[in-house]
Formats: sequence, C-alpha cells, structure tokens
Amino acid sequence: MTSRSRTRSTTLLAAAGMVGAVALAACTPGSDSDTGGATPTGQVTTDASKLGNVTLTVWDQEIRGGQKAQIEELNKEFQAKYPNIKLNRVSRSTDDLNTTLKLALSGNTPPDVFQANNGRPQMGSFVQAGQLVALDRYAEAYGWKDRYPESVRQYSSYSTDGKTFGTGSLFGLPQVGEVVGIFVNKTKLQKAGVSMPQTWDEFQQSLATLKAKGELPLVLGNLDKWPAIHVFGTAQAQNVQPDAIRKLGFGQKGGSWKTPENTKAAQTLVDWVDKGYFSKDVNGQGYDPAWQAFSKGTGAYLIAGTWLQADLGKAMGDDVTFVLPPPASGNPAATGGTGIPWAISSKSKHPDAAAAYIDFITSKDAMAVLAKNDNLPIADTAAQQAPNALGKDVFAAFGTAVEKNALVPYLDYATPTMSDTIGAALQDLLAKKATPEQFLDTLEKDYSGFVSSNQ
Repeated sequence: MTSRSRTRSTTLLAAAGMVGAVALAACTPGSDSDTGGATPTGQVTTDASKLGNVTLTVWDQEIRGGQKAQIEELNKEFQAKYPNIKLNRVSRSTDDLNTTLKLALSGNTPPDVFQANNGRPQMGSFVQAGQLVALDRYAEAYGWKDRYPESVRQYSSYSTDGKTFGTGSLFGLPQVGEVVGIFVNKTKLQKAGVSMPQTWDEFQQSLATLKAKGELPLVLGNLDKWPAIHVFGTAQAQNVQPDAIRKLGFGQKGGSWKTPENTKAAQTLVDWVDKGYFSKDVNGQGYDPAWQAFSKGTGAYLIAGTWLQADLGKAMGDDVTFVLPPPASGNPAATGGTGIPWAISSKSKHPDAAAAYIDFITSKDAMAVLAKNDNLPIADTAAQQAPNALGKDVFAAFGTAVEKNALVPYLDYATPTMSDTIGAALQDLLAKKATPEQFLDTLEKDYSGFVSSNQ
C-alpha cells in the first residue's frame, strides 16, 4: 500500500553507509544478459549506455506532491544520462495500481518495472506465480546489500515459492522509508511542565500528568480500524522482543500471540482507555479528522507514522517534533517498514535496463532529490538535508531506527487476512468488548491457521 496510512506514502530505512550510484561498464556474474529476459545465470551489464536503444514501460503510484516531484525529476535526469533508454511512464493511484497490476503481470505485455506492494497479497502472490525477477544478482552487481541493510531488505524478501516473507531472495527496492513514532506538541508539554520522556515509564507518567492538567494525552481516531494497529504495535514493541514480533509480523512459524508479554501490551491499551488518555469517541472518529485536530492544537501526543511529516510540519511549524517511542530498556524498538518497492517483471525483455533504472532512483544522489521534495529517503538518511525542523527530527529518528536495527514489521503483514482481523479485534479491545486474552485468542487463530496451512 502506498504508505502505511492507507494514505501512507509508502511507503521506510536509513543505511549506515552508502555506496556509489551506478558502477560504470561493469559486468558481474550472476544475472541475465542484456539482450534477453531474466535468467538464473549470466552477466549483468551495469553501464546502461551500452544496452542499445530500449523502451522501458514503468508503472508507479507517485502521483501526490513530493512523490510526484521527485520521480519526475529523477526520470528526467535518468533519460538525460541515458538517452538510449526511453521511459514510458504510466502513473496510477495506489488503489488503481493494485487493481490493474495483477492482471497486467498475467498478460503478455506487462510493464518492465513497477511498484508492487510488499505484502503477501501483492508481492508474495507475484513471487509465488513466478512473475517477478529475483534481484539477488543485481544486488551483488550494484552493491545494494551495502546500500540497504538486512533490516530494510527483509521487507522485500521472500522465499522463491512465495511462502516465507522476511527472508530469502530480494524482489524489490523501495525509495522511501517510514517508522511509527510519537508526534509531540512541544507547547502542550511545556505548559504542563512535562519534560520530553526518555523512557517508556517516563512516557506513561507523562500521560498521567497531562491528564491531571486537563489535557488530552493521546490523539487516536480509530473509526477506520487500522490506526490502532500502530498504537498497539508501539506498546508491543516495548514489551516483546523484536525477533518475536518479526515472527508474528512476517507470518513466520514459531511465534505465538498468547504470551505474557503480548498480554501486557494489550492491557496497556485497556489501561489507557480506563484512565481517559484517549477521547471517549476513539472508535467513532476517523483517522484524518484525528490527526488534523492534533495539527490544530488538540492533544499532546499522536502515535503515527512519518508519512504525516509534511502535513504536520506545515500546520504546526516549530510546535511539533517527532521521536521514536521511548524504550522500556536498552535500544529503541518501533514499528516501521518501507515504501512500495520497485520490482521487475519476469517477462521483461530488458531486465538489465530495468535494474539500472531502479539503481538510479535509489542512489545516493536520488536520496537527496527525495529529501528536498519532502520525502523520507530510505538510504543515507542522516546525511540528507531535511526541508524543515520536523523533517530533521524525522530523518534523525529514522536513521537511529535503522542503525540500531530497531524496526519491527507492521502486524497486518502477517497473513492475507490479518489486517481485517486485528483491526476489528482492536476496536473490540478499545471498546472493552473483548479482554486482552480474548483479543490475543483472535489474533492467534488467524496467525496459527495461516502458518499451519502455509508449510
């Protein structure tokens, strides 16, 4: 999905270091030739100027604001550098792209390179059907494993049969990153005499102080069901070990929802309801009205993702900052992921040209173009010039999350049906129609049923 918001500009992850853009005139073992379709072996030509006259059909969902600006600028630069390669760009809304891509990849003339949502219903099913080129040989030729750490690559990795998510071969590269953290109204905290929390205990103590001072501590509009996934994921990440969350989030075998740690995380949300830290109509208010209210001065904290950076920065200026969830102990942990990755059709007659294009739009220079257009670059983030104060906070938080391997997956990645399952279950939990134990029973049933049938 485009960004996690279901508006989320998909959208997530800074690498500690960065390799150079395109390795010129290099041929590296392990990929297809420059004259045919994708094959398991052969040479990769990384000098796109030597690929002859090529037309690449490119499908993307970069149609809004800074997303549109960055891809148009990069496409122009790519064609100026490689006039032998013509880009036939088709831009679509995220929903339209999701709807048409499956049919197109099954046909005889699919796009060469395109954005494919990294979840199981899209990328996973395409991998299972043999419709995507495994990019491992290109990753070797271009140094993508140095550019993108494993904590990033896992979000576009599958076993070649498409059953296992989060490990295996690389099938896509994203341009942007995202992480769920806490937007803070600094003015509200100052008026309440609250210092910026440094630990999870301090954060929870600040909620009590804010409530006592007559302030709404936490802004959440959960009418759409999915927003509470991010709030629960934030509480879970402070109570459950990251590797255990990754098993659950990627739908891998060996995990369990029914643990004391997950129970404590679920109980945290119930406690926040009981103590009045959310508004009374938490399940009756939509996501957009909630964050828009926050931007106009309602509430002290908003647990949400970096896709709101541009809107909140524009509306609130220096009054708002963004921080990773204060850790319960040790390193931080936060829900996060990537923007929609770029992939290559297994039917493309020009996979080397397609890979050269992906390399160009994810290079160090490309990250600078993304940053100046108010996007969160997924690589070399800390070195980029953020457009404003909030952007600097977002870039720093994201860079820290990647450097410390702090990112854990979105929980609705787990199974093809988990998004609906956990969304409805969280509404019941917040409405106190289900206990934490009943909530976890519901998730366990979906997760274990999928895992057992997916072996």
